[in-house]
Amino acid sequence: MADEEDKEEDAEEGEEDEDGEGGEKKGSKLKLILFILVPIVLIGGGGAAAYFTGALDSLLGVKAADGEHAEGEDGGHGGEGKGDGHGGAGVEGSFVAIPPMLVNLNTDDGMPRFLRLTVQLELENPDDHDAVIAVLPRVIDQFQTYLRELRVQDLRGSAGIHRLQIELIWRVNHAVEPIEIKDVLFQEILIQ
Repeated sequence: MADEEDKEEDAEEGEEDEDGEGGEKKGSKLKLILFILVPIVLIGGGGAAAYFTGALDSLLGVKAADGEHAEGEDGGHGGEGKGDGHGGAGVEGSFVAIPPMLVNLNTDDGMPRFLRLTVQLELENPDDHDAVIAVLPRVIDQFQTYLRELRVQDLRGSAGIHRLQIELIWRVNHAVEPIEIKDVLFQEILIQ
């Protein structure tokens, strides 16, 4: 009988040891996840965020296309000086930034609604850059006249934005004839 009690105690201790080891195995897996996988995921996510926001561009030696266009907007910081010797003048000259536009939208209920729009024009021929800059007031006038007649319903969904893009391309090409504008690129569309 004493042997049976010893066996039962040994069996109970064995169950506790198994539970304890099983708990340690679960704990070690959890520690693996917490101390190895979570930091890897966080570092990878942080690196991806830094890459996509452009924070790593200076470290990687990459010139962001948006940064080059923004530098060329204010008249000469990025235009001729940067293009000389680096072969980038053609890329910089193939886009023309339109100043941000804020227009009232046409409303039926009398409630004021506004559209803030920022676009860039992509030129077929980068040599036409200066000619487009010369007629930019005419382009802005064409855009503003058209945009003021739009309603909020006209801008809903991707189809509405696509129609807006097609209309702006047609109007800018009409304003800058005989120069060809390849595309109108949206930088900001905000409806208030």
